[in-house]
Amino acid sequence: MIGIIDYGAGNLRSVANAVHALGIEPRLVAKPGDMEGLSHLILPGVGAFGDCMAELEKRDLTDAIREWVLAGKPYFGICLGYQILFEESEEEAGIRGLGIFPGKVKRFTEDGRKIPHMGWNAAIPRDPSDAMWDGLGQEPYFYFVHSYFPVPADPSIIAMETEYGEKFASAIRSGAVVATQFHPEKSQQAGLRLLGNFLGAAVPAGV
Repeated sequence: MIGIIDYGAGNLRSVANAVHALGIEPRLVAKPGDMEGLSHLILPGVGAFGDCMAELEKRDLTDAIREWVLAGKPYFGICLGYQILFEESEEEAGIRGLGIFPGKVKRFTEDGRKIPHMGWNAAIPRDPSDAMWDGLGQEPYFYFVHSYFPVPADPSIIAMETEYGEKFASAIRSGAVVATQFHPEKSQQAGLRLLGNFLGAAVPAGV
């Protein structure tokens, strides 16, 4: 049973449609009790770091999500669902993230590059033999739209890297946690393949 966190924002419909395409009916999670019986949890994210944390807190979901991840249960964070795993963000001074991993979310430097970083870009797996990246090849392309990105204090959790004027951690992997700065739900075949690998779902023919 797959749960998608509903905190009143994010990209729920696109993520739910991607999960549907894998033959799975997800459950929307709007309160801690909705997590009962789930096997996997997905937290999509579109918007601001502070707003996301405030909405999760309002729904009593911050501790529930933290406990889920620390218990070693499968979690997939997308965009803000990735960023809030860390301690803080330059986007919202004084707002604390979930603090599951040490590190800070930083903004791209204003140096002439277009911000936000928007469009298709390569996310290079550090360990292409990891089963999470099965079927993606050496240089899969995914869809990005963001101005901020996490800088993990522990480089060993960095699973994918992307170049956009500088190299940044476009995905992490730690135990049962996978989190990406890109949007797999908007990334066509590569995105479905990645979500299917995470969920242990059969990917439709042709993907």
